[in-house]
Amino acid sequence: FFSSLLSNTMTAKHSPDEVEWLCDKKVPELVNDIMYAMLEAKPNDIHLHLAKWAVHRLDTAQLNELQRAMAFAPAQGASSRQLQKSSQLMNGGDPFGRGSFANLPPSKYTSKNPIRAIAQNVQPSPPKTPNRLMMRNRSQSFVDATNKLPDFEQATLDWYYAYAQRPMFWHNLERYIRMQDPSARDTLQVLEAFEMFHSYPGPGKMEELQGYIDDFARRRTEALELVSEVVDTLSRPPRLNEKREFDVLVVGGDDLNSEIWFSEMVETQDPNAEVSFGLVLVSTFAEALTALLMNGSIQAVIVVDEVIPTDKIDSHICEHICAYSYLVDRPRERARQGKPHEVVTHLIAAIKAIRTEIDVYLVSERPLYDSDLSENVRRVFFARDDFYGELSAALLGQIEKRAHTPFFTALQTYAARPIGVFHAMAISRGSSLLKSNWLNNFMNFYGMNIFRAESSATCGGLDSLLDPTGSIKNAQKRAAEAYGSQYTYFVTNGTSTANKIVLQTLLAPNDIVLLDRDCHKSHHYGIIMTGALPAYLDAYPLHEYAMYGAVSLRDIKKKLFEYKRCGKLHKVKLIVLTNCTFDGIVYNVQGVMEQCLAIKPDLCFLWDEAWYAYASFHPILKRRTGMGAANRLLANMQTDFFKDASKEFWRSYGDLMESNDAAAHEQLLDVRLYPKPKEAVLRVYVTQSTHKSLTAFRQGSMIHVFDQIFQGGTKTSFKEAYYTHTSTSPNYQILASLDVGRAQMQLEGFEFTMDMLGHAMYLRHHIGGAKHLQKWIRFLDVCDLIPAEFRKAHGKNYFNNDTKQVHRFEDAWLSEDEFVLDPTRLTLYTGQTGINGNDFKVHWLMNKCDIQVNKTSRNSVLFQTNIGTTFSSTTFLIQSLSKCMYQFQKEHIASGGHLSSVWRAAVDGLTKNHALLPDFTEFHASFRPKDTLGNEGSIRDAFYLAFDESNCEFFSVAQARKKVEVDGEVLTGTTFIIPYPPGFPIIMPGQIISVDILDYMQKLDVTEIHGYNPVQGLRVFKQEVLANYKSF
Repeated sequence: FFSSLLSNTMTAKHSPDEVEWLCDKKVPELVNDIMYAMLEAKPNDIHLHLAKWAVHRLDTAQLNELQRAMAFAPAQGASSRQLQKSSQLMNGGDPFGRGSFANLPPSKYTSKNPIRAIAQNVQPSPPKTPNRLMMRNRSQSFVDATNKLPDFEQATLDWYYAYAQRPMFWHNLERYIRMQDPSARDTLQVLEAFEMFHSYPGPGKMEELQGYIDDFARRRTEALELVSEVVDTLSRPPRLNEKREFDVLVVGGDDLNSEIWFSEMVETQDPNAEVSFGLVLVSTFAEALTALLMNGSIQAVIVVDEVIPTDKIDSHICEHICAYSYLVDRPRERARQGKPHEVVTHLIAAIKAIRTEIDVYLVSERPLYDSDLSENVRRVFFARDDFYGELSAALLGQIEKRAHTPFFTALQTYAARPIGVFHAMAISRGSSLLKSNWLNNFMNFYGMNIFRAESSATCGGLDSLLDPTGSIKNAQKRAAEAYGSQYTYFVTNGTSTANKIVLQTLLAPNDIVLLDRDCHKSHHYGIIMTGALPAYLDAYPLHEYAMYGAVSLRDIKKKLFEYKRCGKLHKVKLIVLTNCTFDGIVYNVQGVMEQCLAIKPDLCFLWDEAWYAYASFHPILKRRTGMGAANRLLANMQTDFFKDASKEFWRSYGDLMESNDAAAHEQLLDVRLYPKPKEAVLRVYVTQSTHKSLTAFRQGSMIHVFDQIFQGGTKTSFKEAYYTHTSTSPNYQILASLDVGRAQMQLEGFEFTMDMLGHAMYLRHHIGGAKHLQKWIRFLDVCDLIPAEFRKAHGKNYFNNDTKQVHRFEDAWLSEDEFVLDPTRLTLYTGQTGINGNDFKVHWLMNKCDIQVNKTSRNSVLFQTNIGTTFSSTTFLIQSLSKCMYQFQKEHIASGGHLSSVWRAAVDGLTKNHALLPDFTEFHASFRPKDTLGNEGSIRDAFYLAFDESNCEFFSVAQARKKVEVDGEVLTGTTFIIPYPPGFPIIMPGQIISVDILDYMQKLDVTEIHGYNPVQGLRVFKQEVLANYKSF
């Protein structure tokens, strides 16, 4: 049998699958005979090759050592000792496993010596080289397994992505084995498709497990122990000072020698090193990209420059991978249709599109001239050299570089030094606390390190935030690389300050700024400081939920054309928009900038992304970030396709674009506009509350700059604004956390962002699918928050629990839709309970369940998942909402149920009698320039005019309504009036107060209204004051 196998007569008659099956059947029958022959030093070719099969193809060096031991062993007696000596190289577990698992205690059923394992009729430890053919066969059988496994479809609904399903299937496998459920076999088959993209537990353990499952009646205990070990390892959080591990993806290099050499890279790692890696081996274009999307632990890719197949993966799993058709199939098809020698170039470009931070190494025998390839490749190694040691060092070196935190490391070093302080800050090094008899509780609470690191020094390894030259400068440079900006600046007093810095940089007195009226109040106050004239844009209203959406592109274009017609377009310097909004509305950022630049080529953009820092680390989300869109737009404008499209647009619509006729401009409002690439200047600024969604202390924020004229002109004004608003005593702990948060996202950003998306989808599905909750509460979906006119390319929801359909959010995000919904922003509608949002937040969630949320509206509360969200927290929220609704229903029935007129009135007030959200009216003529078609005004003049109390008077809301509605008087606001919730200003200084605004104020049922004193009433300007005042 084996002679025929070795002479290829069998392989000529049988398929690889049949040969593998035959060998699996024959090996157990012959093990004992073979081992006796080997121990008697009488091996022959059949025995040797059978042994090779039985130990899962040992590498060449080990086989040579084994042959040498057998050939020179004496005929009697010493052979077993010599054999034992020769097999020492085989000890040590899984060379392809992740380093931290090597020091775990081995299962008592797993022998560390493969030869001895065979002798004991025990499957050996994981193989030295993953069998790629075996893994592809498993992937092909995945379809059959998923079709007959009920859990797979349930998992699709539960977790939305295959990425998040892997832990669930391992937990289910453990449960099935405990219950002796036959579904264990199919679950394992599904898991094999997942595990081909991970180095742990590795193909050896998977083979071992398959053997236990095949002999389930006798070996259930071994199977349970092995699966429990994997489940514990995958679900256990990392321990302090534990070795850090990552995976390296190897694409190509299918020959045996390459696999052996790559395995030596793993084996020769220093066991005492703080960082180690395992290998994931794949052969095809699609497998490589699939591995990146399935395994967030992959930190580097090695591409062997050879013929890489571009075949399609025919597996059901592809339907459940994030944006598979866009991120895998589309580049694979481009590579398939291109030239063979360009496949590697297409592959590396696709890798960087998915994971920008990934280090790519190329093993090649040709010189590298391709500029795109050179830019994306960290280093090239010549294939015929013995480069594996250098490659291993390069891998580890780059990971350490990415993980390095320049400022935090400097701060640690500084804190460890025995420094004498003769400077400011008595609390530095904890001195004032150590002397105190009364404040030990303060020190005990925070620990000593925070005080050792508290300093006002800017030397000794530390740095100046205002003019950094060392560790802070390096930390900001690394942040710019991570977020795709040209420059990044740290801010230690929140994005409110970051916004003011950018506004002061870009605006001068009497410049016009287009501004979303619903933006954060820091923008309004920043404009007052600059003396610029705001032209407010109204977002589309969501009256039913007492919130605003976002500003339509049509309205933005209309406003720009208005300024063009009145000859003031040159005065429009900046547009400020919030992306994503508090409630999760995200713009088509590239589309907005592209069309606005067609009208005004040097327009500046400020995207307030306070709640959106995580998006830069996900291949789909980052497309709709300010920095991601700026990079894409700049690259697009340099392509022939874009240049041709621009030429065609200006040929067809140039006359209308140059016209000052309102009818001509009206025709362009629904036409896609293209800028002229040679004239357009990209000037994009992003402010980001890093602390809101990433690992950073409160008030830790960043400013990201992508400005093509920054160095040539804007940098000076930026530095002056930065000096104006930045403290000379910045908090070093905040700076250190910004540095650490950046490093974490460069290493784990993709993995954590996928997790937070998975948790959000899990909550949407389970809250939406719970019948006992649907009656009272529900999460608002796409159709609730984005009108149909703005979402033409996708459906109404992410989940349809009635039809059990899943609608991929990425389909919408990759479209040209004007707005999309961030899945991680979960707005819970409470109107049917009769409980307003604030009461639900305080009384039910916080007081009863210890659930903390942020924003509320009249009839909703907003939840959000973040990179710290866990499985426990999501299940706790589901449990808490179920508990709340159970308690509410009991109280509801006890108080009369649906017959209660009080309850019915409360429900009607939240679901029917909506207070219509008012639009911005206009500035009073006293604060408005002459000869303008816009609605800009001097909010600064109005703000300071109101400082003199003698210029103001007060009316109740009812009195004010009578004066406006009946008497026809014009009332003008003196301050910002901001109801909480929803938290946006309904009256600005200098704005005319309309009946709609007063009606809204009368219907408000909130108690917190900033800028309004219910005792004094509404503060307005006296008529005679405005009659004698002119700003212009």
